[in-house]
Amino acid sequence: MSSTSSPFLLSGRVCVITGGNRGIGRSIALGMARAGAAVAVLARNEEKNSHVLDELRAIGVPAMALPLDVTERETLSGAIDAFEAALGGIDILVNNAGVATVTGGILNESPEVWDTTLATHLDATFLLSKYAATSMVKRKRGKIINLASMYSYFGAGLFPSYGAAKGAIVQLTKAMAVELAPHHIQVNAIAPGWIATEMTALACEHPDYAEFNRMILARTPAGRWGEADEIAGAAVFLASAAADFITGVTLPVDGGYSIC
Repeated sequence: MSSTSSPFLLSGRVCVITGGNRGIGRSIALGMARAGAAVAVLARNEEKNSHVLDELRAIGVPAMALPLDVTERETLSGAIDAFEAALGGIDILVNNAGVATVTGGILNESPEVWDTTLATHLDATFLLSKYAATSMVKRKRGKIINLASMYSYFGAGLFPSYGAAKGAIVQLTKAMAVELAPHHIQVNAIAPGWIATEMTALACEHPDYAEFNRMILARTPAGRWGEADEIAGAAVFLASAAADFITGVTLPVDGGYSIC
């Protein structure tokens, strides 16, 4: 890198992001593209995929999208191969796809909800990281960014499977960071606070959750909900050369929620 180059530029890099067609995932995908990366989106909804693909191409970077459910583990290796065939070797993997079902706790939560939640968050992160890292090792560089949560640290009484999965993401991030560091691959996580998205709309907007919303705002020093675009900057930073000596970290982006 020349002395005049920004360490945050991602030109010439290829980024794959799961769940990249809405909410935090879409914002990260667009942030990576604005930094110069080619972007590949892996998500289920074809209509939303098409929309984000138009947005990515309007920025002027190579882009593609595959309609795929990350719980269908037999398809994941082929998806990685397809992205690399079209765009080149993967430099950045963002494991963002997620689901959260409010069940009220383990007394009400079904084994099916438990299995789906862990498959979406934890199993997919493990498998996609394994496949992407196999490619990254050959080129002696790479960035893996996992999406953790405030519930990686705090008890998730209303949706225990989500809390269990997000807690495990932090430990998996550390384990992969140790293993892959000798190959010049950095593995980090982002722990968003309360971000206004489709997934959190109920807690943010529904009158039945007004007291819960007040509790969130009272605990957040910033005094507001975050925006999805506010996660993108952290992701671009962790994907960039500016973060080459950072690995195994879970970075809160939460308006101070976790310090109170």
